[in-house]
Amino acid sequence: MMTNPTGRLNQGQFSFLPDLTDAEILAQIEYGLARGYAWSVESTDDPHPRNTYWEMFGMPMFDLRDAAGVLAEVRQCRKTFVSHYIRLVAFDSTRGVESVAMSFLVQRPEKEPGFGLVRQEVQGRTMRYTVHSYATDRPEARRYED
Repeated sequence: MMTNPTGRLNQGQFSFLPDLTDAEILAQIEYGLARGYAWSVESTDDPHPRNTYWEMFGMPMFDLRDAAGVLAEVRQCRKTFVSHYIRLVAFDSTRGVESVAMSFLVQRPEKEPGFGLVRQEVQGRTMRYTVHSYATDRPEARRYED
């Protein structure tokens, strides 16, 4: 059985490591740009594992080749969404389709409420399980307020 003793959201690359500094984020952006990846910034206040479509902040940066410009967009998103999860997503279009090559969190709320496993008995003794995000117990845009 896998456990998460820290209670932190683990999605994308580097999610089991301590939060990345801006210098480390910049190095990852440069790595992606050197391989021709296009970056986009996304945010959400509902990080459920099945919620793969986060809200995009600004437009995808398909023609931007300056890592400092991508980091500036991350900083602007942090100012706009102070208590949201924010991630960077790198797209690789070398095969003629936009596919995710890299994805990692660049911000998380101070307090992460976590998830619970909900068990439901259906059709006799059959058990059905679902994951419940405790953050969704509060209304949207107020999920991480004290």
